[in-house]
Amino acid sequence: MGHPTSEALHVTERFRRRDFGHMELHITIDDPKVFTKAWSATEDLELVPNTELIEFVCNENEQDVKHMPGK
Repeated sequence: MGHPTSEALHVTERFRRRDFGHMELHITIDDPKVFTKAWSATEDLELVPNTELIEFVCNENEQDVKHMPGK
């Protein structure tokens, strides 16, 4: 589905809590058999009070609703 990887894939995730209610997620993707160099992305995350945490699960690439956990 457009996300090539090999057995050499290495993913690093770094979470940094900037202050109460704010977190930074830094992801580095390194797969020398697929990409010419490692690449990374940063995402700013915010606490949303009084909500449920929604779990994301990828079950052998089955990402449709019937394969999601919960109700």
